[in-house]
Amino acid sequence: MIRNIIFDLGGVVITLDQSQSVRRFEALGLKDAEQRLNAYTQEGIFGDLEGGKIDAETFRLELNKLTGRNATHEECAFAWQGYAKEVPGRNLDALIRLRQEGYRLILLSNTNPYMMEWVMSDAFDGRGHSVDYYFDAMYLSYEMKVMKPSQEIFHRLLMNEHVSPLECLFVDDGPRNVAAASQMGMRTYCPENGADWTTKIYDFLKNDQ
Repeated sequence: MIRNIIFDLGGVVITLDQSQSVRRFEALGLKDAEQRLNAYTQEGIFGDLEGGKIDAETFRLELNKLTGRNATHEECAFAWQGYAKEVPGRNLDALIRLRQEGYRLILLSNTNPYMMEWVMSDAFDGRGHSVDYYFDAMYLSYEMKVMKPSQEIFHRLLMNEHVSPLECLFVDDGPRNVAAASQMGMRTYCPENGADWTTKIYDFLKNDQ
């Protein structure tokens, strides 16, 4: 029986707009920003940041080498946070309802320190709460130093939570991530970025009864 629901952040809890982030990095002088930024898995210094191989300051310095200008920490944060298009209230309400119904909610995200500055602030939801208000536990790629779709990140989550994959529903808008979770034995649901999953999720939960 499903007792734990593991949510992706970008594309599920929040709606993503990759093009907005690309434009902001281009404004910082990164001419090939569109090639360097990916909707699901970053590469180069972007992937190194989200994979925990470099910290935020090292990313800033390396970005400045690529652009030939001196971007500040705040400018880097503004560019990264361009990924966030909106935080639909329906999603937040659904998270609260699911917890009230007894499910343990876990966040599993490929993300970085710049993005989490906003996500972990009271400005996140427009209601005075950071993202951890809505979750029982959070697992972040840059802290764990491993990224989805590596099965290691799922294995470590399951071990730390002391749960079986059969007790988990994984919700992510990335097909490769969902495939990896499915191979681990989890039930999976792959809504498109920005789709309303708040009702559809119960099809997966009811079928598990």
